[in-house]
Amino acid sequence: MAEKNYAVRIATLAVAIALVCVFTMVVRVPLGSGYLNLCDVAIAFCAYTLGPVTALVAGGLGPAIADLAGGYGQWALVSFIVHGLEGLLMAVILKAMGRSLVSKIVSGVLCILIVPLGYYVLSGAFLVGFEAALADIPGNFIQSTVGAVVGFALSEAVVKAYPPVRSFA
Repeated sequence: MAEKNYAVRIATLAVAIALVCVFTMVVRVPLGSGYLNLCDVAIAFCAYTLGPVTALVAGGLGPAIADLAGGYGQWALVSFIVHGLEGLLMAVILKAMGRSLVSKIVSGVLCILIVPLGYYVLSGAFLVGFEAALADIPGNFIQSTVGAVVGFALSEAVVKAYPPVRSFA
């Protein structure tokens, strides 16, 4: 039984990484020095549905792989750190506070703050400078807001349609 559970967890993690990567690559809107995408939808879904480990690993690797594959390799490490941290913290809040509406709102607000601030600090310090990074904050704010709201709605719909998905965490 333990081996089957382990196999399911690995398969779930692999699918989650691919899901985040695809959500990152399917819609790309150029933004100043980078691009806007839907990765936060998939990351929020993972955090709300699949737990901290999956949200951390898929949140970090999915966008980093998409950056590397899509010609934005210089952003891969920043994406890995910011989005991995986003997924981890959202899921940890949900785990600590329970799955109440309040905990989902708190974790969503955290998502909305982590992405623009994380990209501002890391890209400002290491990639484009703080002045250029400042210009990307509104777009990253919109991206993370859409991600938190749609990711939550997607999670609710999937769990309602297939309740056993919670056991994949």
